[in-house]
Amino acid sequence: MSSDLETSYLADGTTLRSWLLSTDHKRIAILYALAITAFFFLGGAAATVIRLELATPAGDLVSDEAYSKLFTAHGVIMVWLFLIPSIPSVVGNFVLPLMIGARDLAFPRLNLLSWYLYVGGGLVVVAALAAGGVDTGWTFYTPYSTMFSSSSVVLTLVGVFITGFSSILTGLNFIVTIHTLRVPGLKWFKLPMFVWSMYATSIILVLATPVLAMTVLLLVAERLFQIGVFDPAHGGDPLLFQHLFWFYSHPAVYIMVLPAMGVASEIIPCFAKKRLFGYRFMAYAVLAIAGIGFLVWGHHMFVSGQSPLANLVFSLLSFIVAVPSAIKVFNWTATLYKGRIRLDAPMLYALGFVGLFTMGGLTGLFLASLALDVHLTDTYFVVAHFHYIMVGGSVMAFFGALHFWWPKVCGRKYPETPARLAALIVFFGFHLTFFPQFLLGVQGMPRRYHAYPPEYTVLNVLSSAGASILALGYLMPLCYLTWSLIKGPRSEPNPWGATGLEWETASPPPTHNFDVTPLAPDDVYGYTPEYPARHEQHSGA
Repeated sequence: MSSDLETSYLADGTTLRSWLLSTDHKRIAILYALAITAFFFLGGAAATVIRLELATPAGDLVSDEAYSKLFTAHGVIMVWLFLIPSIPSVVGNFVLPLMIGARDLAFPRLNLLSWYLYVGGGLVVVAALAAGGVDTGWTFYTPYSTMFSSSSVVLTLVGVFITGFSSILTGLNFIVTIHTLRVPGLKWFKLPMFVWSMYATSIILVLATPVLAMTVLLLVAERLFQIGVFDPAHGGDPLLFQHLFWFYSHPAVYIMVLPAMGVASEIIPCFAKKRLFGYRFMAYAVLAIAGIGFLVWGHHMFVSGQSPLANLVFSLLSFIVAVPSAIKVFNWTATLYKGRIRLDAPMLYALGFVGLFTMGGLTGLFLASLALDVHLTDTYFVVAHFHYIMVGGSVMAFFGALHFWWPKVCGRKYPETPARLAALIVFFGFHLTFFPQFLLGVQGMPRRYHAYPPEYTVLNVLSSAGASILALGYLMPLCYLTWSLIKGPRSEPNPWGATGLEWETASPPPTHNFDVTPLAPDDVYGYTPEYPARHEQHSGA
């Protein structure tokens, strides 16, 4: 074993107790990664059964009740237990202190507590789904969730409530860390774009998540004590639940997307060997997305009975929030222009993210248009749009981050050829899975049904076939990254020739990250056209 591994956080106490009680942000990030991976494959298993059912027009695999519970389980697990915490809690936890030259997060014990809250809440959710299942959908719409659904709803909501506090603590920790623990000389407009994205995400986590917590608590109280908040049978207003839920849940979209944008902003300059184009505009765009994101929740409710004036205002704001997102896409494109582009796995995932996010964003404009939304609401067009943003965007970026910082995390390289192949399989498998659903939505096929007219069969079969290809692409990294941990060749501290502070320490980093306090870089994206020879060796790993 090499000397750097012997002195790293990986070897600093190898017992289970030392890991479960560790306050090292790097170990906690790995603990998050293990838990999130388990939830990812559990949610993916539910999606597999859903697509098998939809491969034929007759509902002949599971009952209608079981199908409702399956898509609810898939949504609850993937949204609350994977998509929201994936990049902030795993990637952010590991690299954010390294990027600003800090030894750890500002509140290490609070960081460990956030992991326990996340795992505890996640286990409560899984127990509820296993005990009897929930058939409300991941949105828990009232009055259905208060009047007709099973008793497991309360337990599921309690689990979501607990995981919400994990998000709040993580966001608070990141905000204080970025404000107080930057290395001397690292001013705001010298920060990596990933740090900017985590800062904006943390603001949303701290401000929006309490709204969800209060909403969930009111829903639980109504079910247990028949308090008339949302249930019209007790004098409540079911639309109030939608307003409160979407006031959190639309900003939550940016909890998933902003970190992904930060990942792309780190990978693309590194693999194009060019300075990030329009750095200040991108920083302001991140903050603008976080701010305007709080003002557009009503576009989820165009057909719920809002006034025409409210619909018009929310439609306009929905188009406005697309502007800062478009700025980022144009800036990534300009960064690529005339760059010396290297199509290694992280870059393929980053480019895949840009393409899928752009398509998802453009289709969102259709749903922001009042007349079109009336036709497309609750069809498979919404399902496809959501997955292009959340899964095609966030998951592609998560895998890109995983491959980009993998040598830093474990000090080993992964085999580049299967990694590139997996990225391509995921990209094409995703399109085959979800593009036909746009067509199904335009033709009027409603979501949440397990049986459908025969004329929709071909597109559904294509979608199910794509899902099998997509599953293969997701399983491949699990195999070759596990191999890398055991037999992968050692990695030098900076195999990509990147410029961030995290690459100035050993791979894996020592327990306190840096043996000597690093100097703030003059230009965090100060890339030169020369491509380091050491990077060329990585593809042969």
